[in-house]
Amino acid sequence: MTATAPKPTHDELVATMTGGLVREVNAFAGSDRLRPDGRPKPELRAELRKIADGRNALAVVFALIAPVAVLVAVTQIGAWWAWVLAFPIMSSLQLRMYILHHEAAHRLLFSNRKANDLIGINTLGWIPWGTGKHTYRRIHQAHHRDEFGPNEPDFLLYSFYPIVRDSFRRKLRRDATGVSAWRQVRPRLKGLMTKGRRRTPLRFFGMQAVILGVFLVFGQPLLWFVLWMLPFFTWYQVVNRLRSLGEHAGMTRSEDRRETTHIVEPTILSRIFMAPLFVGYHLPHHVDSGIPMRNLPKLQQILIEDGYVPDHIMWPSYTALWRACAAGTANPKAA
Repeated sequence: MTATAPKPTHDELVATMTGGLVREVNAFAGSDRLRPDGRPKPELRAELRKIADGRNALAVVFALIAPVAVLVAVTQIGAWWAWVLAFPIMSSLQLRMYILHHEAAHRLLFSNRKANDLIGINTLGWIPWGTGKHTYRRIHQAHHRDEFGPNEPDFLLYSFYPIVRDSFRRKLRRDATGVSAWRQVRPRLKGLMTKGRRRTPLRFFGMQAVILGVFLVFGQPLLWFVLWMLPFFTWYQVVNRLRSLGEHAGMTRSEDRRETTHIVEPTILSRIFMAPLFVGYHLPHHVDSGIPMRNLPKLQQILIEDGYVPDHIMWPSYTALWRACAAGTANPKAA
């Protein structure tokens, strides 16, 4: 009888699957404004933790109105090029809703808890092919509490980088052809057939039925497929993966957030289409996850000015980081 190989420990998995893009940093002693772990000191922290309720309300209104405005524009123009142009725009609008949902999961969308959860979790959490449940908050807290730890929900997403270019392309091809999205939607379909597990799938598909109803009001059911379903199943998945890689790909488990999370200098285009609503300021978000999104650029600037972020760990663009992600050696497990 062949002996069964012992199951690797989590520390062994971390050692063999992560860390390929970590850049060495010196210890940070702290500053007048920052603690040694990069977190703002009490006075600055109190300032940065103020939630902009009014501006966030406008962002929510825009998130709800903009897709309807795109639909109206496409139907009025009626040309094929309008459909093509609207395709990536609608995908980026779905992403904006997800990011607002993420902000609400941190209880930072509105200072009023009931408004935060009603709008950010129970409304925006369901519209863009999502499941607006408080379960996401608990899972996401595990991600922030210990990146690449034993309870990290996205451990495999960020592991093995850098990988070979062909493997990188295969991942993007699966995203662009709907394979990745189908893996997310398929469990919902199975849930409809399983007694005791139908509540979430019913809400999931029920919300999409409501969205389809909006398109029917405009007499354009085909546009629901072309400008709502198809963008999520294709373009959204590609953009979401590329954005996620810009957050943690190739990093590792560490108490130093500079070794768990990338810092990328965002461009205007990336802030519009791939990382809107300041979600690209990811290192400051992990340094202190209680800082609202609108104050993350200010915290990032302080982290740079006070020496917590040395120049050599800053990526000049997402493109540069993606190239590094696809510059690895052959690893069959990373396919």
